[in-house]
Amino acid sequence: MSSTTLEPRTERSGAAVRPPKKRRPPVLPWTLLLPSLVVLGVLVGYPIVRLVVMSFQKYERAQLMGQPAEWVGFDNYAQVLTDVDGFWTVLLRSFLFMVVCVALTMLIGTLVALLMMRLGKGFRLLVSIGLLLAWAMPALAGTVVWGWIFDSDYGVVNNLLTKITGENWLGHAWLINPLLFFTVATIIIVWGAVPFVAFTMYAGLTQIPGEVLEAAQLDGAGPVKRFRLIMVPYVRSIITVLVVLSIIWDLRVFTQIYALQDIGGIREQTNTIGVYIYQMGMAQGHYGLAGAISVIFVFIMLAISFYYVRQTVREEEL
Repeated sequence: MSSTTLEPRTERSGAAVRPPKKRRPPVLPWTLLLPSLVVLGVLVGYPIVRLVVMSFQKYERAQLMGQPAEWVGFDNYAQVLTDVDGFWTVLLRSFLFMVVCVALTMLIGTLVALLMMRLGKGFRLLVSIGLLLAWAMPALAGTVVWGWIFDSDYGVVNNLLTKITGENWLGHAWLINPLLFFTVATIIIVWGAVPFVAFTMYAGLTQIPGEVLEAAQLDGAGPVKRFRLIMVPYVRSIITVLVVLSIIWDLRVFTQIYALQDIGGIREQTNTIGVYIYQMGMAQGHYGLAGAISVIFVFIMLAISFYYVRQTVREEEL
């Protein structure tokens, strides 16, 4: 029995081989995006470019009146980076404050999400409404309300402490002491940030298959072990996003700190990086120095965002 072999067809000798057609780049999507890109370029791109240019100039209040700005090169950056008592102290204070706020926000938000998983529909609805009310309140309004709560003469906290301890707490100023100031600021910021973390964690935790949790429970895994070995790996990407976003939000916090300082805090001892940039620029008129600090802060934010983007790309490649 003869066997036949199949050979691939080849082009006849002398026949021209047509090169593959190049795909034209899609024009319609870019045409539709063009107006938005132009608006973003004007509203976002121009201020960034102007900020970078200003950071290399000696730009004071006189330049706002029309006087030409003097180019000073990297002098603004050198002055900022060598200012230990100013820039570096404020940056360290901001990072410590951010670490405490992020840790408490993630801890309380995760605990609230786990609580919502165990509650019935009615109580879960009440908790959700409470979280939404806290989340929807504007930062300035919330800070003013908390300022009333910690008011030295008429605040609820001082009145409760007076009744509970029997000592006279009326007149006790919570915002004069920097440590107590940041304690109150931490309460305000965590109170406003917990709802977002709780809802996001609850949405992620509810996607874990119940069969996996039941199997782990039958194998003898306790609640802590199930959370650490099963729940956390399932929502690891969500936790990464929440941590990075919380770091960015808490590092650049402005409204709460600035409003509390107006209520009774000492600015020089309680400035964070956002308020420090505002004070350097708008209050003192050193716009070139404020621009240099802003550019440095942007690079810090880019470094944090780069870690998040790299983690996201790695997870997509798996």
